[in-house]
Amino acid sequence: MNISEEKLIECGLLRRDAEKWIAQLQELESITDDSARWKAIASQLLTPQIPFVVHEFLYEQNYEKRRKEQLPCPAWIPGVDEIKKTHLGEWMKKEDFSCYEELHHWTVTHPEELAKKVSEALNIQFTHQPTKYCDISAGVEKARWYRDATLNIIESCFQAEGNAIAIISGDAENLLEQISYAQLKAKTARVANGLFEMNVQPGDRIAVSLPMTVDAITIFLGVIAAGCVVVTIADSFSAAEIAVRLEITQPKYIFIQDEIIRNAKAHPLYEKIESTQNMKAILLRATANRKIKLRAGDIEWDDFLSDDTTLNCVPRCPEDETTILFSSGTTGNPKAIPWDQTTPIKSASDAYFHHDIHPDDILCWPTNLGWMMGPWLVYATLINKATMAISQTVPTTRTFCEFVQQSKVTMLGLVPSIVSAWRKQKLTDQLDWKTIRLFSSTGECSNASDMLWLMSRAGYRPVIEYCGGTETGGGYITGTLTQPAVPGLFSAKAIGFNWIILDEAGDESSLGEVFFIPPALGLSTRLLNRNHHDVYYAEIAPGPNDQVLRRHGDQIEQLPNGYFRAHGRIDDAMNLGGIKVSSVQIEELLSQHAAVQEVAAISVPPPEGGPSLLIIFAVLDDEYDLSVLQLEMQQMMKANLNPLFRINTVVAIEQLPRTASNKVMRRKLRDVYLGK
Repeated sequence: MNISEEKLIECGLLRRDAEKWIAQLQELESITDDSARWKAIASQLLTPQIPFVVHEFLYEQNYEKRRKEQLPCPAWIPGVDEIKKTHLGEWMKKEDFSCYEELHHWTVTHPEELAKKVSEALNIQFTHQPTKYCDISAGVEKARWYRDATLNIIESCFQAEGNAIAIISGDAENLLEQISYAQLKAKTARVANGLFEMNVQPGDRIAVSLPMTVDAITIFLGVIAAGCVVVTIADSFSAAEIAVRLEITQPKYIFIQDEIIRNAKAHPLYEKIESTQNMKAILLRATANRKIKLRAGDIEWDDFLSDDTTLNCVPRCPEDETTILFSSGTTGNPKAIPWDQTTPIKSASDAYFHHDIHPDDILCWPTNLGWMMGPWLVYATLINKATMAISQTVPTTRTFCEFVQQSKVTMLGLVPSIVSAWRKQKLTDQLDWKTIRLFSSTGECSNASDMLWLMSRAGYRPVIEYCGGTETGGGYITGTLTQPAVPGLFSAKAIGFNWIILDEAGDESSLGEVFFIPPALGLSTRLLNRNHHDVYYAEIAPGPNDQVLRRHGDQIEQLPNGYFRAHGRIDDAMNLGGIKVSSVQIEELLSQHAAVQEVAAISVPPPEGGPSLLIIFAVLDDEYDLSVLQLEMQQMMKANLNPLFRINTVVAIEQLPRTASNKVMRRKLRDVYLGK
């Protein structure tokens, strides 16, 4: 390692410390294995108080040879004892698998046995036991899990002791409230029984548009316990986007808050519901303020709640819907994706195996029930008998970072853009995150430097990169605690999920588009407003071993030593701030600008890696100030689509490149922007 005292000082280390470090680093140079040497450096020298520039410099110097050879450079390496204590380690030892790859191969070649073992590991509560755990007699496209069983997945959420803590909730000032499993169960019963008292029937759809609060979680659980279906709608959506989702699903009721309070500012929510919509609302109040009046026929939350605190869950079939979530594809309207009674088992099993969640864990993931990570978090926590930490503060603030410390979070999930904001604004300085034993990241491509920074904030704990989708119920590619963690990279295919990478010619490749090989627990088998086969299977040639393949749209690169890197979306969908959105949705909106003839929206990775940037190509009628145009387009996005989407650049272009069938060639626009 080429390290001098002056270079350490230049990086920000005090001279007296630099003098001591040089001697220690010289001793550590005798360790020939660079991973073992880094583990020693990280544990013996580096702390969150040391300037991160020093961390990054030592990391790069330690792995200088690997970096030149473009090999993965682990920042966290599990010890033998650490591996043995994980759920995966215990399973590998019990079943005599020598490595994770061997275990994974077994899980994708024995779906019947896997489904049985997963339900046993999670102690899933069946009213009637399955006669078959994976039935593919109708084809792998229509796999049926836990055939002939009856269950209500909410019963599996209340297996912890009644006095165990289910939720730690923080308000805007970080005053914490603890909700026990017994209390949460009683609250859930009041919702379920309130629905019974309103003559709501099993299978009826009930919408929810709320921030992630105790009440929102209670409503989510109570609706499903009553045998009904939750239609989850993010509270950040515009009135038009909410209306689209209500039109697709036709719910009987909607639970909604009067307004959303963010950074002490009120944002209207209840008023986004059209008075003409044939649906009654149950209104929750963000504050004691009652200035916002009810529409005729709507109900106050306190008036809705039943006094009956006995929870009786309605048994359902495995294929019965529990939740309708939405995911944008390559057309304007979002895809409406049902989760059934078995999808939560996928979510909880990913938490069990890949995030190694135990009953003493405290999970925090700033999210919303309108995005798949909201329901995922509920099931990942409660089915594993753990504790969920939720905060009403904005995640990109110091207050939220303090909440993580105060609530003693052990698993912290996030999207990469949040990490970038924390790092740039130094929001975690002087905080003690020593209780965190792992992070997880999803929703966007990660920046390796940001993820190394994040790991350093908790004394070098791993980041589990985790990627899937609403239609997968969890992840298809992930990390594990049995393998070294490399910043920004995935280390494994998820348990029970098989897939291959194909290039544009349809050949297996180390870089290309991901295609799933069904069956896989959690994988969707139907859509409400699309033909499921046409969306995922139509016109796809069989795999190299004549397998049925299912398109997904992610671009993945396989690296040496079993690691993978995500390169974003191949199709016209994109992830912005962890939210999946269609290019068409953005283009339909922005093309309404008076100065614009037509527009194309693309996402590109920044040069240094990390969350995608939104770039707008615009064909203009006349000359127009592009900075003004960008501001005006941003206002249109905020008012009509989602305030969380940010335009990075507007580029004027004479004409959009199109195919012979007149489709916009967005891939060519990406190449133009990137200078290829």
